[in-house]
Amino acid sequence: MTSPDAPSATLTFSGLPAEILPDGFSATGWALRIGGIEQSHVDLADPRTVRHEYLRRVANVLDTAAAPGEPLSVLHLGGGALTLVRYVQATRPGSEQTVVEIEPELIDLVTGALPLPEGTRMRALIGDAEEQLALLAEADARFDAIVLDVFNGSDSPPHLARERFYARCLERLTERGILLVNIGDDDGLRFFADQVREVRGAAAQARMAGPWTLTDSVVAGILEEGNLVLALGPGVEAGDLDSRREAWLEAGPHPVAVLDPAQTEVLLRRIPEDDLEADEES
Repeated sequence: MTSPDAPSATLTFSGLPAEILPDGFSATGWALRIGGIEQSHVDLADPRTVRHEYLRRVANVLDTAAAPGEPLSVLHLGGGALTLVRYVQATRPGSEQTVVEIEPELIDLVTGALPLPEGTRMRALIGDAEEQLALLAEADARFDAIVLDVFNGSDSPPHLARERFYARCLERLTERGILLVNIGDDDGLRFFADQVREVRGAAAQARMAGPWTLTDSVVAGILEEGNLVLALGPGVEAGDLDSRREAWLEAGPHPVAVLDPAQTEVLLRRIPEDDLEADEES
């Protein structure tokens, strides 16, 4: 149920109510709730504040994608409250950003209630991520970072969770580009394991190394429900990998696990593939 005083909309694609409410922590903090569940958080006074842990990990990777303050071209597949768009503008002014959002009402709801920082260069594309990516490919658009944030375990769009789609994302990266994939999963992390296999296949096609994994060390340690971020692409492979790992470890949030492709494979082997196949057949 939505609050009668909150900016709100009923989303066409999902049919769920969306509303923007005070976060209860500060006068400038706001939360986007969809279907009664908090999806995104924004601090209008400080766009560098990223409260959700998985987004903070994504932001940490973007911090190392180029020299501090240097603008990036970023494609966001999934918009939420545009938290990451605000962060990139605050840390890298002048960045060119594109947001693909399947819910027609969401961008207007968010920007109407929570205006973007002055100077933000963002265009919004409404539609399915795969279809919009194909249109961007026709225009030969390329990006320094692509952030895919549409996955939530079994509720994830199947056509976006396949090797073919990941391969198309990798094709849109620049020479310093990074693909970042947020995966929310249940206990056991079977969907995560499936996505690692799909991403690994796409990376092999592109002759790239497999994905790094950034997550809470407890999630990785006991295969607990949570969010895991995959990072791969030429921008991840370039430069001093030890320094990059140390930067991501230091940035947290803690406790943090930063697994290179080989360590991601070790984690993958701890998650039984047969259980996932049984679930898909049932």
